[in-house]
Amino acid sequence: MNKRELIEAVRLLAALDQPDLDRKTVALVLDAFSAVGVATLKGGGSLPLPGLGKLAIQHRAARMGRNPRTGEPVAIAAKRTLKYTPLKTLKDELASQQG
Repeated sequence: MNKRELIEAVRLLAALDQPDLDRKTVALVLDAFSAVGVATLKGGGSLPLPGLGKLAIQHRAARMGRNPRTGEPVAIAAKRTLKYTPLKTLKDELASQQG
């Protein structure tokens, strides 16, 4: 799904309650959500994704790794990464579809 498809899907679902909702308004809301999310994560907070889970920054310590070709030890620097934690209800729903 690309951004245009996401905007249209959200607009169609929201149109059940707000028939006059247009694509431009949905796009503005999604862009604002993105801007707030980036600012929150940069500040070290976590970003809730209603019905899906949450995003948070995770700090990874420096460590030693190995070059897979040569087997030589390689220093891996500390870094910040993005961590996604799904809601239990989402995990359960996805697991029930596999059966």
